[in-house]
Amino acid sequence: MLVGFVVSWAIVAVGIFVTVFFAFLWLRELIHGRALAGEPPAVQPEQRPPRAAAVPRPARTDLVHDRYPRNVFLEASTLGLGAVIGGLVTLPVLGFMIGPAFLKQGVKLSDLGPITDFPEGQFLITTFTSNAQEGTVSRRTAFVRNNGFLGTQPSFTVISNHCAHLGCPVEPNGVPLYKETKRFRDVTMIPVLPSGFGCPCHGGQYDTEGNRIAGPPVRGLDRYAFSIINGHLMVGKPFSIAYVVGTGANAQIHATRLSFPGEHVSGIESWLYPIQPPH
Repeated sequence: MLVGFVVSWAIVAVGIFVTVFFAFLWLRELIHGRALAGEPPAVQPEQRPPRAAAVPRPARTDLVHDRYPRNVFLEASTLGLGAVIGGLVTLPVLGFMIGPAFLKQGVKLSDLGPITDFPEGQFLITTFTSNAQEGTVSRRTAFVRNNGFLGTQPSFTVISNHCAHLGCPVEPNGVPLYKETKRFRDVTMIPVLPSGFGCPCHGGQYDTEGNRIAGPPVRGLDRYAFSIINGHLMVGKPFSIAYVVGTGANAQIHATRLSFPGEHVSGIESWLYPIQPPH
C-alpha cells in the first residue's frame, strides 16, 4: 500500500486486497486457536498405560470448556492495542503531510473580455491574470481562437503556452500583429496567424490544434476549459491532451487530467508515473 501511494493507485488497490485477505486468514486462525494454541500430541495405542477398572463417576457440570485460551486473548488484545496506538500516532502525521495538497485547489474563472473581441478563425496571444490577489506572478498566456459556432453554441480553442516537454513557453510560428494589440482590463490580446507552435528551448513543434508533430514533447499542448457568461469568454481549469482529431469547432479532443510536463497521458507509459497531488 505504501509503495502504491508513490507509484500508482492500482498498486494501492493490490496492497489493500493483500492486507484484507491475509488479515481475514489470520483472524480465522486466531478465532479457532490453530495458530496460537496447538493441540496436545496424540498418544499411540501401544504407549497408553493399562486401564484400571472402570469406576462410574457422576457427571460434573462445573467444568467450563476453555475454547478461547487466555494467552490467545492477551496476544490479540496486545496486537489490537498496538494497532490503535499506531493509528493515533500515524494519522496526524499523514494529515499534516498530505492535507495541504488538497486545500484551496479550486480554480477561479478568468474574464478574457467580450467574445466580440475575438475575430473568428484568428488566434490571439492572450495574457491574463489567473488570480488577482497574487498579482503579476499569476500571469498566464494562452493562444485563443474563435471557432465560430458549434450548433447554437460559440466554440473556442484555448491552448496553453507551456511546452509538454519541460514547460518552456511556446511561441507561435508566425509574425504577431503588434499594431493591433487589444486590451480588456488586465488582459492583453495580440493577433497572430501561426502555422503552428514551437518551443525555443528544445525544438518541440506542434500544429495549430496543439498536437505534437516533432521534437521531444510526449503529448500535445494543454488546454483551458472555457465558458460563455453574459457574452464574455471565461477560462477556467487547465487539462492535458493526449491528441486532437479534426480542427476548429469539429475537433474531437481526447482530454485527460492535468499532468506535469514530460508525463505521458496515454499508453502503457502513463502507468509508470507516481500519483500527483491535486493541482
